Amino acid sequence: MEASKGGAAASSADYGKTASFLAVGVGLTGVVTYAYFLIASHVLSKPDYGQITVLWSAVFITISTLYRPIEQLLSRHISERLEKGKSVSEPMRVASTIQFGLSLFFAVTALALRGPIQNGLLEGNSTLYWVFFSSVLFYAASYFARGFLAGNQRFGLFVALILSESVFRTIFAVLVAVSVLEGQSAVAIGIVAAPALSLMVVPFAFARRAKQEEARPKRPPSDAVEEKFSFAEGGGFAGAVLLIMFSEQAFLNAGPLIIRGLQGAAAAGFIFNVLMLARAPLQLFQSVSTSILPHLTKLHASATAEGEREFHKTVRMVLLGLAAFTALVVVVVLVAGPKLMQIAFSNKFTYDRPGLLLVSVGMGLYLCSVTVNQACIAQGQVRRASVRWISCAALFIGWNFVPLVSNEFRRVEIGFLLAAGVLLSLLYYVYRRPHERAEDVPEPGSGEELEARLALIDENV
Repeated sequence: MEASKGGAAASSADYGKTASFLAVGVGLTGVVTYAYFLIASHVLSKPDYGQITVLWSAVFITISTLYRPIEQLLSRHISERLEKGKSVSEPMRVASTIQFGLSLFFAVTALALRGPIQNGLLEGNSTLYWVFFSSVLFYAASYFARGFLAGNQRFGLFVALILSESVFRTIFAVLVAVSVLEGQSAVAIGIVAAPALSLMVVPFAFARRAKQEEARPKRPPSDAVEEKFSFAEGGGFAGAVLLIMFSEQAFLNAGPLIIRGLQGAAAAGFIFNVLMLARAPLQLFQSVSTSILPHLTKLHASATAEGEREFHKTVRMVLLGLAAFTALVVVVVLVAGPKLMQIAFSNKFTYDRPGLLLVSVGMGLYLCSVTVNQACIAQGQVRRASVRWISCAALFIGWNFVPLVSNEFRRVEIGFLLAAGVLLSLLYYVYRRPHERAEDVPEPGSGEELEARLALIDENV
C-alpha cells in the first residue's frame, strides 16, 4: 500500500513537471509565431501583409475545424488505453481512416472551389492558393502527430513539433528581411514549410514507441473480451471542447476575414495588428491557463469545504491579477499606444488610440473569460460553457454585419469588446451556479483533462 501511494505521488509530481514544461514550451512557441508577423509587417507592403494575415486566418480556421477532433480523439484514447494496458492499434486505425477522409474531402472541395477561394479571398494570387491548399493537407499529418504524442505523453517531442513549426515559419520571414529571399511569396511559403518540415520530429516518436513496446513485459492472455473502441466514448466532452476552440478561432480570426471582404487585404492586415493586442497576451497567458485547470480540477475533486474555498480563491486571485494587467495595458496605450504599434508593426499603418483602448479592455474581459471557463471545465460544466462560447462567437460575427457603427474598423473593435463582456458575464453565471455532469468532471491527470488542456493551448502556434 505504501509503495502504491509513493508511486502515485511520483506520478503526480512527474505529471506536474511535464505540464509546466508544456506550458513554457507553448509560450515560447507563441513568441516565435508573433515574431513572424512582426517581421512580415516590416518587410511587406500593406496589401501584401494583409493577404498574409487573411491566408493565416483561413488556414487556421480550416485546420482547427477539420483536424482538432482527431487530435483530441488520439490524445484521449491512446492515453486511456495505455493506462489500462490495452492496445492502441484500433484507435490509431480509426483515427487515421477519418483523418485521411477529412483530408480527401478538403482536397476535393478546395480544388472545386479554387476560383472563389483564389479570386474572392486571396486577391487572385495562385501562389497563396497553393500555400493554403498544401498547408492544410500537411497540417493533417501534423495534428495526427500531435494527438499521438500527447496520448503517449511524449511532451518533449510534442513541444519540439510545435516549436519547430514556428521556427521554420519564422525563418522564411527572416530570410526575406536579410534579403536572401524576396517578396510576399517567400513569406507565405513559411506557412506551408512549417508543418512540412516539422514532421521530421515524428520518426523519433515512433522509434521511441517501438522501443517501449519491445521493453514492455508480455502479459499473459486474458479470457476477457477487450473493450472495443467507441466513437461515442467521451464524444460529448470532446464536442463541447471543440465548440469552445472553434469559438476562440472566430473571436481571433473572423475580424480580419470580415474586413477583407468589406475593405480589402490591406485593411485586413490593419485590423489583424490591432487584434494582436488580444492575441499576444492570450498566448503568453497560456502558461497560466494550462496550469490552473489541473489545480482547479484537484481542488474540486477533493469534495471538501477547504478545497472549495481554495477553488474560488484561486479564481479570484487570477481575475484580480488580470484586472491589474489590463489596467497597466490601458495606461500604456493611453500614453504611447499608437506609437508603440508603429514601432512593432512598422509605420505603414496609423493607429488611433480609442480603437486600441477598446481592444485592450476587450482583451482583459476575454482573458477573464478564459479563466472562468477553466473553472467551469473543472466543475464539469463544459457543455454549458460551450453553448455560451458559440453563442458569443455568433454574436461577434453577426455584429460586424449590422451597420449600427459606420466605421467598419470601429465596428470590429466594439464588437470584440461587447462579445467578450457578454461571454464573461454568461460564463461567470455558469461558474457561480454550477449544474455539473459527473461524466464531464475531468479526473486529475486523466485523458479528459489532457484533452481540455491541449484544446486550449496549442491554437495558432
